[in-house]
Amino acid sequence: MSERHVLAIDQGTTSSRAMIFDEQGQSIATAQQEFRQIYPQDGWVEHDPEDIWQSVLNVCRQALSQARGAGKEVAGVGITNQRETTLVWDRQSGKPVYNAIVWQDRRTADLCAQLKAAGHEEPVAASTGLLLDPYFSATKLAWILDNVAGARDQAERGQLAFGTVDSFLLWRLTGGKVHATDATNASRTMLFNIHSQRWDKALLELFRIPEALLPEVKDCSADYGTTDASLFGIALPVGGIAGDQQAAAIGQACFEPGMIKSTYGTGCFVLVNTGAQAFRSKNRLLTTVAYRFAGQTSYAIEGSIFVAGAAIQWIRDGIKLIGSAGESEVLAKSLESNRGVYMVPAFTGLGAPHWDPHARGAIFGLTRDTGIAEIVRATLESIGYQTRDLMEAIRRDSTTSSKALRVDGGMVVNDWFLQFLADLLDLPVERPRVIETTALGAAYLAGVQIGLYGSLAEIRDHWQRDAIFTPQISHAERATQLQGWDKAVARVLERGQ
Repeated sequence: MSERHVLAIDQGTTSSRAMIFDEQGQSIATAQQEFRQIYPQDGWVEHDPEDIWQSVLNVCRQALSQARGAGKEVAGVGITNQRETTLVWDRQSGKPVYNAIVWQDRRTADLCAQLKAAGHEEPVAASTGLLLDPYFSATKLAWILDNVAGARDQAERGQLAFGTVDSFLLWRLTGGKVHATDATNASRTMLFNIHSQRWDKALLELFRIPEALLPEVKDCSADYGTTDASLFGIALPVGGIAGDQQAAAIGQACFEPGMIKSTYGTGCFVLVNTGAQAFRSKNRLLTTVAYRFAGQTSYAIEGSIFVAGAAIQWIRDGIKLIGSAGESEVLAKSLESNRGVYMVPAFTGLGAPHWDPHARGAIFGLTRDTGIAEIVRATLESIGYQTRDLMEAIRRDSTTSSKALRVDGGMVVNDWFLQFLADLLDLPVERPRVIETTALGAAYLAGVQIGLYGSLAEIRDHWQRDAIFTPQISHAERATQLQGWDKAVARVLERGQ
């Protein structure tokens, strides 16, 4: 029986997935489970932490059962997770004091505006690489401490623990023995100095966060303890953790400065590797930790789109224009053009490069002839247009141009969308054979720690391209499409003022 397999836990915004990979990076078992989304008020998004935990347990047990049925044994565990989502739990009981506040949540927009007005954005950005926005964990954590009865007093007495989803899962998986996170997730809290690689005392004071709440910060590949044997029938070493977008970049083997990937899940996130340099964007992109191995930090600049696949989910489940995500490709192909219809999916504000938490979604260009196909196509196109906005900001920041964009995530099975993306960006778009690169990246991290791989170069050699999409439209056609989008975004931003 082989033991050279890794269990990857991919805890996402709308579902939890477990995948088991062999040494060559091929999936041999997979399980996935969606869970509840909670919307208490306009702009608020929460998850029940117990829903997250139970879904993770369920999919891990299913994947392990599949692997064992095929005579395969697992040697270690890697974790990747929705970033910035904020949890606080009791150290004694392990019970959360409040629901998880999801990265999309905008309840702290007014606090962020107050901090900006007081002149705090520049020093915050200098330390963290981030902008003052409700997206990040710091103001979410402050909100919990201020709004849950007794939470601040308990936190100051060291009775509570804070973590992003990876920390919460690690705590539960190890039976409360390990309270830790990795450098990528820490870099998204707005409490971590990405240059010194330490929790920042000035930021803790600014956001009024007791240091006793915080997890230990480790490399992406490290000893994170072992799972409680009662969970899976065996104690497995946890050897790797990274936030989902960084894990995807690792799974895409984006290890050289200038390499770029874009992941299409609930949101869309573009990361450009900048190597050992923490590059400061002049176009409202973020500076973040790409990964940290053996104490050596590599950085990236990132653009964040809050709504990508979530827009397809909305037209499927919210307004029920389609029965499955796959129908969107068929409907988009049925039209020769978008017929002047543009959709801006600012359901929870707009992310980079606009950073407007008050913007709300809209559809423009509707006529009596507009039907389901036009709205569905406009929804798909909106994800490409938002990617273009990020890529333009990246181009303005960078002195070098990328040769191709590597894409991954559930949406990239849609060939029509990837061709539209290549046309819009005027850039080749590459789809890998393994599109679930977020889970694959987590497996690679654990694999390095447990000795399956000796170096990043070994991981790089596993990457394989499934398809490439090259630009096929004229400059004039592209300019016309973009003009309509830019007008639509401008109108949404006006409404957000």
